[in-house]
Amino acid sequence: MSDTTLTTETSTAHGVTLTDAAATKVKNLLEQEGRDDLRLRVAVQPGGCSGLIYQLYFDERYLDGDETVDFDGVEVIVDNMSVPYLDGAAIDFKDTISEQGFTIDNPNAAGSCACGDSFH
Repeated sequence: MSDTTLTTETSTAHGVTLTDAAATKVKNLLEQEGRDDLRLRVAVQPGGCSGLIYQLYFDERYLDGDETVDFDGVEVIVDNMSVPYLDGAAIDFKDTISEQGFTIDNPNAAGSCACGDSFH
C-alpha cells in the first residue's frame, strides 16, 4: 500500500485523483510560468508499443465533453473519450534518487511496456 496522500476528493466527475505531491508540483510549475489560466489535462491516445499512451499537459481550453475536478486549486481535465480508460487512476509526483516526474497508477491497465509509457 502506498503512503502517498491523496487530495481530499471522494467523488470525482472523471475518476482521476491527484496526490498532494502532484498538486503541489503543478501549482509550482504554474507559478513559475506566471499563468493562472491553465489546467492539467490527462488523456489517453492510441500509440506506443502497448497500444495506448498517456498524455499529461497544461491546457487553457475547455472542450465539449470535458470532465473537470478541482484538487485544492488545481483543475484536472479529462476528455470524455479518455474517462473509461482513466477511471480510478491516481496521478502522483515522485522526486527521489531513483525516479523523478509524474506517474500514473492506473488500475485499468492490463499490461504495459518496459518503458512504462504505454499500456493496454
